[in-house]
Amino acid sequence: MSSVSLQPLTWPKPEPRDVVFIAYPRMSLLDLSGAQTVFWAASKALAERGQPGYQLHTASLQGGLVNTIEGLAVDTRALRQLDMATLDTLVVPGAPDICQTLDDHAELTAWLRHESQAARRVVSVCSGAFLLAQAGLLDGRRAATHWAMCDTLRERFAAVEVDADAIFIQQGAVWTSAGVTAGIDLALALVEADCGREVALQVARELVVYLKRPGGQAQYSTLLQSQIHGSPQFDSLHLWLMDHSSDPKLTVERLAEQARMSLRNFTRVYKQSTGHTPSRAIELFRLEAARRLLENSAYNIDQVARLSGFGDEERLRACFQRHLSISPRDYRSRFSREG
Repeated sequence: MSSVSLQPLTWPKPEPRDVVFIAYPRMSLLDLSGAQTVFWAASKALAERGQPGYQLHTASLQGGLVNTIEGLAVDTRALRQLDMATLDTLVVPGAPDICQTLDDHAELTAWLRHESQAARRVVSVCSGAFLLAQAGLLDGRRAATHWAMCDTLRERFAAVEVDADAIFIQQGAVWTSAGVTAGIDLALALVEADCGREVALQVARELVVYLKRPGGQAQYSTLLQSQIHGSPQFDSLHLWLMDHSSDPKLTVERLAEQARMSLRNFTRVYKQSTGHTPSRAIELFRLEAARRLLENSAYNIDQVARLSGFGDEERLRACFQRHLSISPRDYRSRFSREG
């Protein structure tokens, strides 16, 4: 499938921005309503300042009532009724069973492939990334989706660089988010990009959510990931590793001894079971330990590096950039509970 080129556009006039939410059968209600509420609250904040806000539209292929997977029906306009000349932002929510039903949405993905180029930006929430990928909009781009669907997205769409850690990702005019409530984080980021930090903060306060959970924060813990994707035979090893990852002398050989396996056999079986090498596992557990220290302690960066097993600040910084695309200092400024 050829990729689709989307070029960022500028909003030409001081008029409300049209935001269209795509609805389809069995989509997740919160994927839709969470982001919608952010834009609604932003419009309210902008009205108080005498500024135009957002005009929100929910549209589907045929229009009319569309049933969400939770059982609540959403009233929609038909896509053919949209004025594409005024389209600013196109939002595609996800569905819990999208991996099984993706082929049922061929008409919708064809519409996205051809019509989304009229939008200034295209956004997916959670597994809505599958619809963008099917439409070719994610080819050659990094993308986020729900952590439980990352492997499937990667397998089905080899041209997409799937980031299993990110809360949300911007790649030019295309934005993707992780699971469910991450769509709220993404919508807040869109509002901040459009209207400035003051408006985004007001929205966050009204909705009683955090503004400071941007794309660099990991979706879920390394231990949880290992329990989900790994063999049960390594569960006790991972619990041990969580307690010993701060040891700067920890080696793959020591892990093999703890697992009561030969080094060669352990390395082979561990990679088959978890999808990554034992040395990468050590790094990921140390990364998580460092994140917890940055979030919850007043230790300086060099102390965090030593206490989490990295040894020095440079190794810590390199690991953060490699996995989270953010420096330890910036991570602390965004996520620390001490400040």
